[in-house]
Amino acid sequence: MDFENIRCPWGDNLKTCAITVCDLDGVVLYQNHRSRDVNGDMLGRSMMPCHSARSREIINRLITTGSVNSYTIQKGALRKLIYQAPWYEGEEVSGLVEFSLEIPEEMPHYVRG
Repeated sequence: MDFENIRCPWGDNLKTCAITVCDLDGVVLYQNHRSRDVNGDMLGRSMMPCHSARSREIINRLITTGSVNSYTIQKGALRKLIYQAPWYEGEEVSGLVEFSLEIPEEMPHYVRG
């Protein structure tokens, strides 16, 4: 998949959700505006040097197993949901996508059945 000239107007303009897409080597293929604001312009560069050894192990596990990693973080007053998942070409994992969504301090939870 060619991400070099990807255009995603709805994703580019999300104000409270950073979207970052990388290939199997951790090279960033796409960032929306919010991702660039938070992480700097990483397009075409490896994100691996920006991560700790523990984080690199998690990234490698997600790519190898096709599993998902999700958690919440807090930086100052800002809370975020981090959701990392593989993206595919056909049946093969081709990299990872990370969504970093700003969430309110109090968030309702609904059980629907």
